[in-house]
Amino acid sequence: MIAAGVLAAAVALSATMVSARADQYEDIMKSGKLRVATDFAVPPFGMLDAALQPTGLDVEAAKLLAADWGLQLEWVKTTGASRIPNLLSNKADVVMSSLSITPDRAEVIDFSKPYGVINSVIGGKADDKISSWEDLKGRNVAVARGTINDTDITAVAAKYGFTITRYEDDATLITAILSGQNDLIAHATETLKRINEKNPALRFEPKVVTRASGIGIGVRKGNPVLVQKLNEWVDANMANGKLNALSVKFTGIPLPQKMPTMPSK
Repeated sequence: MIAAGVLAAAVALSATMVSARADQYEDIMKSGKLRVATDFAVPPFGMLDAALQPTGLDVEAAKLLAADWGLQLEWVKTTGASRIPNLLSNKADVVMSSLSITPDRAEVIDFSKPYGVINSVIGGKADDKISSWEDLKGRNVAVARGTINDTDITAVAAKYGFTITRYEDDATLITAILSGQNDLIAHATETLKRINEKNPALRFEPKVVTRASGIGIGVRKGNPVLVQKLNEWVDANMANGKLNALSVKFTGIPLPQKMPTMPSK
């Protein structure tokens, strides 16, 4: 599921859009430019390097896609909550921003095959004796609003008796963890590594696995040719090892032999 407010807004926006074109792929290729919505505050998927230039798994995959298609790359800066709205409002051609493939999102947009994987967890300090959902009773978990992590833990918070603090984006969320405002976070395993790099004394580690998700390229509905071409690009770069190399470089984990498929509701 995705957050109810974000989903409702996305459905409403999608319903108002009228397309006169046959398929967006032709439009993109004619324009010579690919507009990609990416969040640069979600390491290791999107971030800024020492020279303040975009980098990360999503960023480098987008660069690879644009280069393979012979297109100029234009970034559309986004956040977790604005990824799909930016796509549906035609501010971006595609989304490549740690966008997990979920059934609810697939009702609003289409996806390519997964080009990467996010392992989502609830993370905490090494000396925190949490090892199951039941151990979260009475605790508070920090999360970025509108992300899959938000909707996953929201669905079970009442059942397991924990509360949630939501932050507007990943950068604010991570700052809250580093400053000691929260001691539990729902995010990707790779983010725990980044937290420890910034403050080794925290010693964050996975406590509860919430999901293993494939991340795909988000596309507005009604563009089967574009989806087909993206799938061909994913297949080619899986076969030549370039996408696996990006996963190893930025997450330290090779892609699985069998990539995740669309989860059922």
